Amino acid sequence: MKRLLLLTFLMLQMGLYAQKKCEYSSNFTDSIGSYKETVQKIVYEKNFAGTSSYIFFSLINANETPLLNFQFIQKSKDFIKTYCFDKNSRVYFQLANGKIITMLIADEGSCGSMLRDEAQSSNIRVSTGKFLFMKNTMEELAKSPISLIRIKYATETVDYIMKRELLSELNGEKSFPENFFIDHLKCLN
Repeated sequence: MKRLLLLTFLMLQMGLYAQKKCEYSSNFTDSIGSYKETVQKIVYEKNFAGTSSYIFFSLINANETPLLNFQFIQKSKDFIKTYCFDKNSRVYFQLANGKIITMLIADEGSCGSMLRDEAQSSNIRVSTGKFLFMKNTMEELAKSPISLIRIKYATETVDYIMKRELLSELNGEKSFPENFFIDHLKCLN
């Protein structure tokens, strides 16, 4: 009986410690309203032939409006192809349960900005877009892992396959991209 109680106690403790705390890069309220943004997490990374591509997600709660902040960073010594967001841009998530979730862009879009890293003689392009959650999609995203992301840019559509676990070459951080929403949607409250 003592072993059973001890085992039950240990399992409950493990469950409590397994829950991840929410980390915020911004969290404030002022006379205009409230704004809360989670820390960016890397969800996609590709390094091939001297060219690197990274996708970062963070979640935003701006005056009770939930948004996905999508940031695409490309780095290369060569010319970098531009991926622009426009008013028709979309993000599609194919979930492991077979459902497709669509998110609409919240602003007019942009082509990002180009930077030069003189120390490494590299070009860097940073593109950012904020996307709106459609009605009843957050519940689905909180239940099922992501298997694929499809981004509809202004001129083309690109697919990104999600990994179960990613050890980033960029920052050495371990992440679980397919569970991004499962792990972080609770932080929008």
